[in-house]
Amino acid sequence: MPEGAVLLMEDETILRLFPVLRRAWSLRGQQAEVPITGRNAKRVLFATINLRTGRRICLRGANMRQVNFHALLSEVRRRYGRRPVWMLLDEAPCHIAARSEALAAALDIHVVWLPKQCSELNSMDQLWKELKGTISANHQFSGIGEHADYAEGWLMSLTNKEALRKAGVLSKNFWLRSFLQ
Repeated sequence: MPEGAVLLMEDETILRLFPVLRRAWSLRGQQAEVPITGRNAKRVLFATINLRTGRRICLRGANMRQVNFHALLSEVRRRYGRRPVWMLLDEAPCHIAARSEALAAALDIHVVWLPKQCSELNSMDQLWKELKGTISANHQFSGIGEHADYAEGWLMSLTNKEALRKAGVLSKNFWLRSFLQ
C-alpha cells in the first residue's frame, strides 16, 4: 500500500421492521405470543470503517443491489479525494458484479477480497453485531425509516475510538494489527 493510503473495511446489514426476538417473557406454562403481519419491511445500511482512524461512512438503501453499493463507492471517493483507497470486502453479489469492479477501478479504489465465510475478519460486521444486539433485537420501531434512522444514528454517534474498539481493531489479537502499525 502506498504511503498515505486509506484502508477501509466495508460491509452491509439488513434491518427489518419486525425485530429478531432474542428473549421474551411469558407466564409459566403459557406460550409467548408474537403477533406478525406477514409484511416485514427492510432497509440496508452500507458502511465503511477506516481501520486507522475509525471514521465511518454510511449510506442507506432499500435493498442490497449494485446501485446502492455504487453510491457508497462514489461517496468514498468523494470523501477521500485523490488519496489512494484500499477497501477490504466480502464477495457479496453486489461487490463481485462486473459493473461494481469496473466502477471501483474507475474510481481508483483498490479492492481486496476477504475469504468467504469469514465474517469474524470483517470489522464492519463486528459493528453490525453490536448494533443488532443493542438497537434492533427485541425492539419494535413504528416504521422501517425510524429503525434505519436510529441504527444509522447509533453507528455515526460513536467516537472514532469507540468504533475501532467495538469493531475489534484495537484488540491485541486483531488480525491486521501489525499491518496498521
